[in-house]
Amino acid sequence: MAEGILLTREGYEKIVAELEELITVKRKEVAERIKEAISYGDISENSEYDSAKNEQAELEERINKLENMVRIAKIIDENSISSDFVNIGLKVKVKNLSNKTKDIIEYTIVGSTEADPYEGKISNESLVGKALLGKKVKDKVEIAVPDGVVKYEVMEISK
Repeated sequence: MAEGILLTREGYEKIVAELEELITVKRKEVAERIKEAISYGDISENSEYDSAKNEQAELEERINKLENMVRIAKIIDENSISSDFVNIGLKVKVKNLSNKTKDIIEYTIVGSTEADPYEGKISNESLVGKALLGKKVKDKVEIAVPDGVVKYEVMEISK
C-alpha cells in the first residue's frame, strides 16, 4: 500500500470522518468500558475486561489503518479530469448488450478502497472497471466475468 491509494474527494472525506469519530468518541467509550471492568476486581477472570481489551485492540488497528490511508491517499480531482474517456472519479452509463432488455447501468469508477457495488461504485481494478477505463461514448466492450461474457456499450460519461 506504500505507493498510494486512489480516492475521490468524497471517499477521502468519509475516511477522515470515520477516523475522527474513532479517535474522539470510540476511544473514550472503550477506555470507559475498560475502567469499569477493572472496577469489578480481579481482571484475570474478568470477561468484560477481556472483551473491552479486544475491542480496544481492534479499534487501534482500524485507527492505524485509516491513518495510513489518509497519509498515502492520492485524491482524484474530478474537476480536472476530462469526461471524453472513462476514468477514475467519473460516472459512466453503459447499455448491457448481453440481455434482451438492454438495461442501462450507471457506474462510478473509483479506487479499490471506495468500491461499493451496491451503490454503483466499482473499482478501477475490477474486471468491469478495468475494461471500461479509457473507453469513450459509443465504444463497445466485451468483458469476461465469472458468469461468462458481458457486452456493454458506453452511452454517457459524466462528472
